[in-house]
Amino acid sequence: MQYSSAKRKLMASDQVQSILSQLTLEEKAALIIGATPWQTFAVPRLGLPAMTVSDGPHGVRRSSDITSMMTGSLPATCYPVAAAVAATWDKDLFYELGQALADECIALGVDVLLGPGINIKRSPLCGRNFEYLSEDPVVAGELSAKLIQGVQSKGVGTSLKHFAVNNQETRRFTVSSEIDERTLREIYLTGFEIAVKQGKPWTVMCAYNRVNGTLCSEHPYLLTQILRNEWGFEGFVVSDWGAVRDRVPSVEAGLDLQMPGPAPHNLQRIVEAVNSGELDVAALDRAVERLLNIILRAQATPKTGTLDIEGHHALARRIASEAIVLLKNEGDLLPLTGNETVAVIGRAALTPVYQGGGSSHVNSTKVDAPLELIKERAEVSFTEGDNSKPFIDQVLINDAVTAAREADVAVLFIALPAQIESEGYDRGNLDLTPHQVALIKAVAAVQPRTVVVLNNGSVINMVPWIDSVPAVLEAWLPGQAGAGAVMDVLYGVVNPAGRLTETFPLDLADTPAYLNFPGDGDVVRYGEGIFVGYRGYEATNRPVLFPFGYGLSYTQFAYSQLRVSQSEFNIDDTITVSVDVTNTGKRVGKEVVQLYVHDPVARLRRPVKELKAFAKVALEPGETKTVTLTLGSRAFSYYDPTYSQWIADAGEFELLVGSSAAAIHLRQTVKLVEGTPFEPRLHLESTVGDWMQHPRSAAILKPMLDHFYSQGESGLNNDTLGADPQVFFRDLPLPIVISFVGGVPGKSPDEVVEGLLAQL
Repeated sequence: MQYSSAKRKLMASDQVQSILSQLTLEEKAALIIGATPWQTFAVPRLGLPAMTVSDGPHGVRRSSDITSMMTGSLPATCYPVAAAVAATWDKDLFYELGQALADECIALGVDVLLGPGINIKRSPLCGRNFEYLSEDPVVAGELSAKLIQGVQSKGVGTSLKHFAVNNQETRRFTVSSEIDERTLREIYLTGFEIAVKQGKPWTVMCAYNRVNGTLCSEHPYLLTQILRNEWGFEGFVVSDWGAVRDRVPSVEAGLDLQMPGPAPHNLQRIVEAVNSGELDVAALDRAVERLLNIILRAQATPKTGTLDIEGHHALARRIASEAIVLLKNEGDLLPLTGNETVAVIGRAALTPVYQGGGSSHVNSTKVDAPLELIKERAEVSFTEGDNSKPFIDQVLINDAVTAAREADVAVLFIALPAQIESEGYDRGNLDLTPHQVALIKAVAAVQPRTVVVLNNGSVINMVPWIDSVPAVLEAWLPGQAGAGAVMDVLYGVVNPAGRLTETFPLDLADTPAYLNFPGDGDVVRYGEGIFVGYRGYEATNRPVLFPFGYGLSYTQFAYSQLRVSQSEFNIDDTITVSVDVTNTGKRVGKEVVQLYVHDPVARLRRPVKELKAFAKVALEPGETKTVTLTLGSRAFSYYDPTYSQWIADAGEFELLVGSSAAAIHLRQTVKLVEGTPFEPRLHLESTVGDWMQHPRSAAILKPMLDHFYSQGESGLNNDTLGADPQVFFRDLPLPIVISFVGGVPGKSPDEVVEGLLAQL
């Protein structure tokens, strides 16, 4: 018999309530704390099984012993890291990756995959940036939503992490992220909001850190007010492993599952808190009910089958090839023809560096090495070249120079030493090792046809050497099949279509968070505010090495015919933006179309432009396709903490279509006829400028101001100040302005303002 989704939901709810009503207090307390590091508590007498979770997010790290925290993991496919997959800008590919990850979860007996991680790349020094997607919340949110949908389409859950404002590894368990409300909403929560609303993850994982002094695991504003009440999240919240300090306030705040387990002291703490009245049993029941809903949903998918090792290895290679960013290609050195003799230089060609360190480290089913694959295509010599040590080894460099001089092309495989990029600590700088820099320069000096292939999970400093080489491929940490992907791009089997989702600066000191990262002691101040990534570089007009959204191709693209569904719109309208993209070159290629919005005049300061939509399009040589993107009211809005809401001001906005933040090809102006309605919030300390910002309050104040301006030498137009009076008095509290012109007979300045406020 087939049941509707509403009927199935009702039946599941009845089952949850039945189990809940039969649980003892001790069983309820046990359910909200892990039974092992990787499983929830089972209640066999009620037919309730344990639920198994596993680290991700770029591969299933299923522990070989679910009772142990630190044992090895079962073999699984190691896909490219999140930083790499993000560079594809391909929503469909994220969905496909999600489905493949779910298949491996099913084969390995995993109910919930702990990922994706979408924390904003505030600083390129964050040691965990390879696990994250972007410096931009729209990119992070929309791509992660597709991954979540892909995983959960197979009946496996996800855990969106790390909620929230967890943007460094330094003192991550104790640091407090001090952040203003506008920056919190616009930059650090928007990605989570998109992922929650579009992806509907089964679980959300809270972060270790504090936000404005309160632990994320005990933060009712984040876990309940925003996540559930505002965004409509219906799953359960799980702690990051070790993030819970006190189980009682975390339950009250909205944290449903503490991990890892067992934690008998916290179980007893819950029981005693309920019995003493410290913890309302209703709060405990809410947490248990949320867990039961997901546990039962997970059990609906049988966990059987085997890994598709070869099929998933091929998928990993395809994803990695789509992720590679061609950063430089002078003289069209690439793609290679296959007829060249090649000097392969670098230890990473022999022993690939393809994933980062920490909880995401996957026990790969197989690993390809670049050296073996390039031997299938060309006559090759190999020198180790790189020592991954802090000193320069001139012998290794001399050997590499000799090999490079004798070949037609030199391909340098340069990887950041594996210990530099990892969960648990941040990087000290953006540099390659001194030996690697010296190696690149020496090889390039004798071989004008030098290609540098980079393996790194985040931004690196290329300034010391990039002008000396004609071609650079950013291959990231490309997963177990990354070597094949590099070969595909080097030899033109795949046209590089990766684009940067983070800015590569010229200097670490240029980065917006430089003066505030990683903070002092247990406080890190987000002093750069909303000006993170490209928003910050553009606001300060600082040049960069490679801009956000950048990437070259073996073909060329032309943009034309920008159309907008309506040139004037209202706040509830959805605007459709269309643009024609033509492949004007001779190779099949893919382009990432990026739509930014510029607000020339706003009540609050805004970035020069912000990405609001994007799409990837594949084109045959000479082919033209129309790319259509949509913009809702949020695309034009900023968060105003005074009014605790998103506000779009009436007026003109400029739509910018380009291939990167620095390459805008088309633009068009549209007009918002009426902005977001909101009531003025004024008080005795409100300035003249505050009063004049809102039409209603301005209309009330204007007659009085006109009177003050008309009073001659005793009024506001007195020119003895030698200043523009409207600007001079704009930022003064209204009672002070009233007192400056002698006030109103019979009333104090405060009484006058109170009368005006009453009219509002």
